[in-house]
Amino acid sequence: MRSRYDLFINGISVPGSGEPFTTSNPATGEVLAEVARATPADVDKAVLAADAAKRGWERTKASERGRILLNLAAAIRANADTLAELETLDNGQALGQARGDIETAARYFEYYGGAADKLHGETIPLGPDYLSYTTHEPYGVVAFVLPWNAPMQQAARGLGPALATGNVAVIKPAEDTPLTTLELARLATEVGVPPGVLNVVTGFGNEAGAALTQHPLVRKIAFTGSVDTGSLIMRTASERLIPLTLELGGKSANIVFSDADLDAVARSSWTAFTVKSGQVCSAGTRLLVQSSVYDELLDRLVQRAESATLGPGIDNPDVGPLATRAQFEKVTGYLKLGIEEGARVAVGGGVPADPALRAGNFVEPTIFADVDNSMRIAQEEIFGPVLCVIRFDDEDEAIRLANDTPYGLAAGVWTSDLSRAHRVAGSLEAGQVFVNEYFAGGVETPFGGFKSSGFGREKGFEALRYYSQLKTVTVRISEPQG
Repeated sequence: MRSRYDLFINGISVPGSGEPFTTSNPATGEVLAEVARATPADVDKAVLAADAAKRGWERTKASERGRILLNLAAAIRANADTLAELETLDNGQALGQARGDIETAARYFEYYGGAADKLHGETIPLGPDYLSYTTHEPYGVVAFVLPWNAPMQQAARGLGPALATGNVAVIKPAEDTPLTTLELARLATEVGVPPGVLNVVTGFGNEAGAALTQHPLVRKIAFTGSVDTGSLIMRTASERLIPLTLELGGKSANIVFSDADLDAVARSSWTAFTVKSGQVCSAGTRLLVQSSVYDELLDRLVQRAESATLGPGIDNPDVGPLATRAQFEKVTGYLKLGIEEGARVAVGGGVPADPALRAGNFVEPTIFADVDNSMRIAQEEIFGPVLCVIRFDDEDEAIRLANDTPYGLAAGVWTSDLSRAHRVAGSLEAGQVFVNEYFAGGVETPFGGFKSSGFGREKGFEALRYYSQLKTVTVRISEPQG
């Protein structure tokens, strides 16, 4: 790890114009490194560099762009241990999970490297007198504003399809977790991504983020984060009439019917609300359980929580610290709120007693039982290792409770009845539904939200369409008769 990280503009590291800031280890509070602070002037330089590079990258053969992305995937894998440790120290997540994120990042570039020359247009049958066809063209400069919960994976998720389709990018990572995004940009340049195609400006949302999303040369914005910030960025995009991909919050229902395999449910439902210490937009944080198996499943999850290990991410515990102190304060506030609202704390409910963990952002994995779906802890995104367990009696009630939320990012269904599985999946207001395994799917499966969870799609072949604009060309190829 370096002691100082600069901006990355036009293929090289450059100092920022603002006063540098620091990024810290959320497990200990210790400073990791000093980071350059981008001002609007720095953002302007990055966007201008991207704009200057866009013509050359767009005109590069799609197959060649694909080969470069495949090389980037290989470089990420070659540096996986270093990147995973850096991610863990900066973000806090367990080292095993960070390693999974690094591999997923490599997989994104591998997938879109292979797909780069396969986004075909269509011919439209207008008759023998015309040739009509469509083409997919890049937007140009794409602005990415990224969150702190999965920095490397989130960057790769958007960059893969954006670069594959010929766009150029300026990324503003979260100020709390900028390090692996900067390393990614360096690796990209080393494997042949031309200068200016990928730029990183580190800094704060109200300064660097606002300057980036408002820049007149930015032609598309992709944002992952909170609903409030997403709404602000949407207003900016609407004023400029540019397209926008928003992946916002979630309060996803994980529905368990009485005929489900409870061993599998318990394993997967634990992961659904504790992975990355619960800091996942699509986390399964509302566990809806049919009454006849409610107590049994709750007991299994309580036992799992009681045996869970907490500690610094670098030690690869079951649950690491929350990524920021502000998030720690938010989550502990919800723990108090749940008790005030009348929910029963089945396990957890506070901070760990171990004095060695007091300097970090640790909270106990917490399960609230006897939760009413109208409670704030069931309606609002907590973004921590907190599970709300809600009882239901029949299928109609399960669907009603699952949809009774402003969010619609993901949902889970557990049943051995495949007819029911498809029927319920079709009734849920969510962008993706996992059946008999929460978080089922991968890089290949489109991802995005309904309702307040946002719009647009990342992942899968579908993402290529969201990073390209469709052009129709119609040519008259014969003279009119008569």
